[in-house]
Amino acid sequence: MTSFQSPAAQALRARYGSDALPGPLNDISAQLLEHRSVRAYADKPVSDEILRVAVAAAQSASTSSNLQAWSVVAVRDRATLAKLGELAGGQQHVVDAPLFLAWIVDLSRLRRLGDALNTPALAMDYLEMHTVGVVDAALAAQNAAVALESYGLGLVYIGGMRNHPEAVAELLGLPKGCTVLFGMCVGYPDLSEQTGIKPRLPQESVLHFERYDASGEAEQIKDYDARMDAFNESQHRKSRSWSQLAAWRVRGPESLSGRDRLREALANLGFELR
Repeated sequence: MTSFQSPAAQALRARYGSDALPGPLNDISAQLLEHRSVRAYADKPVSDEILRVAVAAAQSASTSSNLQAWSVVAVRDRATLAKLGELAGGQQHVVDAPLFLAWIVDLSRLRRLGDALNTPALAMDYLEMHTVGVVDAALAAQNAAVALESYGLGLVYIGGMRNHPEAVAELLGLPKGCTVLFGMCVGYPDLSEQTGIKPRLPQESVLHFERYDASGEAEQIKDYDARMDAFNESQHRKSRSWSQLAAWRVRGPESLSGRDRLREALANLGFELR
């Protein structure tokens, strides 16, 4: 088990702003606690061998009815990365990443299977199947993330792939019934630009026993805002409370970076969503 003075214990305090440990820490939980977003990378490639291990870990994640309704496109081509960075809203770390993984909700494989077996695939047009693909892809990607970090790699998820879903699909040659749910920049961290471990909401805000209880939420968020202010100051970032940022992020369709038309985009990509 990990000691109180270990990096993992320090990570716990960074997450919650408290010396109290939720429980015993083993090697896996310690690694998870030390996760941080990495947007600056060393000039070192990510090998196909490590990539394949990460995909094996991804395929070992739970999947609804074993449908495995996801795929991933690994991108290293600089021109493609430049275009993906542009489509994601000008994110330079996409352009610079040694490896970029595009995680895909993939219903096309099941559609082709139905065609090959001369079996109708009418369930594919319902929201439930898209939800299955979203959950499967997210679980797979997080398994891969844990595997990649175990090899000393850093990563950051890129939701900006949903800014222009049709353009991203065309760039990556996706068939109908596929959409990129999010991207993932992967590389060995540039140690000259280390980032801190970002605080999270108190566990009391997200962990409920038997019934949902938000009675203490206002005080919990007030405490969290103070910890986020201190974190931003330590990272030399503009001080902005989490509550202000979260409220700004959901203020209206204009705050969605083009994703307010996601239903339309998904229909164009072959998802009926009945």
